[in-house]
This record gives sequence, structure tokens and C-alpha cells, in this order.
Amino acid sequence: MKYEIQIIRSKRKSIALEIKPNLQIIVRAPYRASDREIRQFVEEKSGWLEKHLAMARKRRAELESRQREPALTMEELRNLAEEAARVIPERVRYFAPIVGADYGRITIRNQKTRWGSCSGRGNLNFNCLLLKTPPEVLDYVVVHELCHRKEMNHSNRFWAEVERVLPGYRDARRWLKENGGDIIGRMVGD
Repeated sequence: MKYEIQIIRSKRKSIALEIKPNLQIIVRAPYRASDREIRQFVEEKSGWLEKHLAMARKRRAELESRQREPALTMEELRNLAEEAARVIPERVRYFAPIVGADYGRITIRNQKTRWGSCSGRGNLNFNCLLLKTPPEVLDYVVVHELCHRKEMNHSNRFWAEVERVLPGYRDARRWLKENGGDIIGRMVGD
């Protein structure tokens, strides 16, 4: 079978396949890999690709068939932001000593693209829509941003720090990837 793929070359050591939620196929390859090597790799992985494309198509069809919840009103967003301004700083205060990180100002926003962020000055920003996620997902985002106070990147050291504090973080991260779009999709004006 012939696949339409996007090749992304970087300073990596091996070739890898990725299927995006929109069913786009990404091949990540080292700069030194030839087009022939990449084509051969994709052909060798065609069974894996077919299986995972079928699963992705099924997941996408299920998501599209789900009844989308109505958009949040401005009043609902304000109420969420007020509640988040109480809940999230408590979680930050709880996890900061466990992470071993200090922080500056905490800001609550309603954003369409981010769940949280950490500035170089140590200020933490969080999306009020985190209150629409399970508590362990909110905790994961808080820990993620606090760990950026120690590692301002997504290196192996960063992820090791997240895992030290939240050994089950991968489940929360997966939940956010699978369900976060539905929550953000409820923003007014979406």
C-alpha cells in the first residue's frame, strides 16, 4: 500500500513512525537517513501502520459520532476561573515542596491552546478549563509546570522529574491528549 507521509528530519538516531489524530503519517528520521532507507523502513512497518491507522480511524469516528457538549457561556467561564483561582494555587503549594521548586505569580486564564505554562521568571499560568478534567490530570499539569522550574525543556531529565513526583503521569497525559480537545472545544467562539 502507498502512504502519503511527511518526513521530519532531526538530530535523532533512529527512524520512527507517528500517526496524528488527523490520520497524518509522520516519519521522523535522522538527517543522515536516505530517502531509500526511509521508504524501506515504511514498507517494513506497513503491517504496524495498517493496524494503527485502522485503530486511529475507529477512534476518530467514535469522537466524531459523540454528542458534543454545548459551548461554555461567559458566566460559566468566569465561575470556572474563580474556582480555579482557589483550587489550582492550593495544588501548586502542595506540590512545590515535593518537586523542590519555587515559583512566582500564578495566573488563571481561559486559553484555547495551552493547559499551562511556566515563564523564565517562574510565573505559572494555568487554564481554568483544567477544572473540567479529572483531579489527577490537573495535578499532572501542575507538576509538569513546576518541573519546568528545574528543567526548562522536555528532556529526559525533565520527564524523570515528573515521574519521580507522579509515577502514573503517563495516564493523565494520555487522558489529556485523548479528551482535552473536547474540553477546549467548548470555549465560547470556537
